[in-house]
Amino acid sequence: MEAGRRRLRGLRRSLGRLAREARSWPTVLVLVVCLLGGIPAVAALTPDQRLRIVGQEVSVGARTPDLSLSGPAQLVQVGNTRLDLPRLTVYGPLRPRVSLGPVQRTAAAKALEPGAGQQTRSTALDTLTEGFVRWYLWGTAGILLFALAVSALVGCLRMLAVLRREGRHHSISPAALWRRLSGAIGRMTGLALVASLIAWGAGGALAYAGTTRGLATIDTLSDLTGATQLSPSPEGPEVSGYEGVVIGDSRVARIGGPPNTQPDRSPPDQQGAWAGEERACQRSADSLAAELMTLQPGKVLNLACSGASVTQGLRGSQQVGQLQVPPQVGRLKRVTGMDFVVVAIGPNDLNWADLLRYCYGVSTCNDRLTSGEFDYRLAAFDADYAALLRDLNELPDRPKILIMTSYEPFAGNADPACQDLRGPPNTPGLDRAKIELLADRNAKLNEILRTGAARYGFTVVQPDLTALCGTHSDGLGPDLQGLTDPHPFHPTAVGSLRIAAAVARYLPVTGPR
Repeated sequence: MEAGRRRLRGLRRSLGRLAREARSWPTVLVLVVCLLGGIPAVAALTPDQRLRIVGQEVSVGARTPDLSLSGPAQLVQVGNTRLDLPRLTVYGPLRPRVSLGPVQRTAAAKALEPGAGQQTRSTALDTLTEGFVRWYLWGTAGILLFALAVSALVGCLRMLAVLRREGRHHSISPAALWRRLSGAIGRMTGLALVASLIAWGAGGALAYAGTTRGLATIDTLSDLTGATQLSPSPEGPEVSGYEGVVIGDSRVARIGGPPNTQPDRSPPDQQGAWAGEERACQRSADSLAAELMTLQPGKVLNLACSGASVTQGLRGSQQVGQLQVPPQVGRLKRVTGMDFVVVAIGPNDLNWADLLRYCYGVSTCNDRLTSGEFDYRLAAFDADYAALLRDLNELPDRPKILIMTSYEPFAGNADPACQDLRGPPNTPGLDRAKIELLADRNAKLNEILRTGAARYGFTVVQPDLTALCGTHSDGLGPDLQGLTDPHPFHPTAVGSLRIAAAVARYLPVTGPR
């Protein structure tokens, strides 16, 4: 009986010490850091778990937590990094993120399409769930290590504080200091571990419940991600005899150059119709395709068209004046035996010309309205670019794909007196802040281009062009057309040749056909 009372009194003393420790400022600091900093840090640092579902590479992890009480899971696709999945709404800080590798026609997407067996869909969804659970268990180890690390750091600081405070009056040995504080540090560490596990466990339970509840309502891939435009069908007769093909916009069509009058650069038996398209798309005799033919053996077909974007030009038809130009990807699918494809796309998708005109005409162009509009266009391009990459990855001859980045229009150290910065009469023109804004937005576009290309193993080509108001060291003249030229910001003949030289370095070694 007496022994039981002693154990009860001892338990009460332990609980009292634990309660006092929970109110101490070092422990409060540890708990705040573990709960507010630990979960986001572990969610960001825990590596995604790689899975394979019906032949498709998939990675499962968690998106970075935010301060909202609930939010959707996320699908990260090549070139499409911000696709929310409203069907998978999760409460709490842990919201799943599914990353798809290069999409295979017969892989994970097919497993979720109508007509796929119930067993196949069930297996795919179970695999996704198991992958998240495995990620969660690795995260559990991470949250424990984080709590231990923070507790050890604060424990050392507590010991240093006591040593500094009391060491002024009398010496204290490390062993005595540890005997004095070890109990408090142990209780602090225990509280940190328990609180972290409870928070992590609650977040995991909410994530699992929200994910399984959402997955139960999904029958098709479009239920999960929404529908997308089908790949363009092959267009026109079969074309052969070309080493490579250039697709894209006015930069590689080389708007402003001399017209292309050489019929041998158009497909046989199509030269009449092709001539009208060449004029409408403003393809020049010194376009990228033409310059490549001077740098490597073999013919290069030019499908680029001025004003082209992914949806209206490459993956969809493009209205150019009175002429309806078929999708460039559709035409590309009818070219046989090619070794490479050069792709130049992006600025028209973002309405880059409108952005430039706006920045010239107002005192500041970094307002919230235009910034939000740019972000919206960038996200839309992100998704369209992902679809284009899939089309290119599925070309039957497996040519080498070269993705061209967007060059900088203005030099960062440009002289403010430069005519191309002053802009049209009666406008504020451009200053250093505007140039930096344009460079930042161009960098965001290029990041999407590079990321998507890397995921598919495509080659990235970065043209080395001298920007406007920059210094031309070789005396060949400007690489870009200025404001007084017919087509500002587009390559000159010299610029087109420099782009071709940059591309030629990555071309496969071939011979003429």
